[in-house]
Amino acid sequence: MPFLVLLIVGTILILKKQSPYQTDQGLVFGTVYKITYQSAENLKEDIEAELQKVDHSLSPFNPNSVITHINDNTDLTPDSLFLDVFRLAKEVSAGFKSGSGVDPASIDSLRQWVGIDKVELASDGTVRKQDPNIQLDCSAIAKGFGVDCVARLLDRKGVRNYMVDIGGEVVVRGENPQQHPWRIGVNKPIDDSLSVNQDLQTVLSISNVGMATSGNYRNFYYRDGKKYAHTIDPRTGYPVQHNILSSTVIAADCATADAYATSFMVLGLDSAKAVCEQHPELEAYFIYSRPDSTNGIYFTEGMKKYIAR
Repeated sequence: MPFLVLLIVGTILILKKQSPYQTDQGLVFGTVYKITYQSAENLKEDIEAELQKVDHSLSPFNPNSVITHINDNTDLTPDSLFLDVFRLAKEVSAGFKSGSGVDPASIDSLRQWVGIDKVELASDGTVRKQDPNIQLDCSAIAKGFGVDCVARLLDRKGVRNYMVDIGGEVVVRGENPQQHPWRIGVNKPIDDSLSVNQDLQTVLSISNVGMATSGNYRNFYYRDGKKYAHTIDPRTGYPVQHNILSSTVIAADCATADAYATSFMVLGLDSAKAVCEQHPELEAYFIYSRPDSTNGIYFTEGMKKYIAR
């Protein structure tokens, strides 16, 4: 009998190990998702249901979402997804200093409504804004949070090897189909609004972490011969003019990596380095522009172990 039990357990483990890798993909949050996971069961329906929960909570483009109702000043108690993101945003924001205002009246008039310190969670669980004109936008964190939600779903399903990728924000666990750590490329920051260029600056070999990359080289516009980034510095109200071209962050979860990767784009290289020194739990890889128009690389000491080439 003990031999039979061992045989059955061994057979189950072998079958589990040999489960095929599946890949599901589609559109969500205005971008593409791609999820590769080892499972005998196809989980696309469950995955898309989980993504719809995030969309219903955090998408400002969904007229029925929680965040839309809050922006419309509807009296409601937000769901747990919104609360998780709001609290993380508060935590990350607390590590950055506010800047001074700017002169132009149109920008200055809007800045009176900018700042997460002007929004609080009341004791009854509702969101309180200092002014009804204040609008919330979770674009710098919601995509990464959505990745984490799918990762937690796969964990609950007993999946041990997977990669969840939503628009370049990633969580990886275990091994890839070749039984190695997952390899994630970091693109060279070449002006590429159509996302045609796929030249890689480096490849990271990672597992059991979240990773996010933020950059202005694919989202920008020109006006009067001057290039403007899509990232707005909340301290000034204007597009960022710093020297970081691409910011990649590795953290325990993707929402945190996403929030810091975007924040570093706003801060610029020197201030981003200082924040990294204060947060040893983060690893970062920056591509930045030098005064002579060439590109430089900076990465934290702990990032070295992830760099495959």
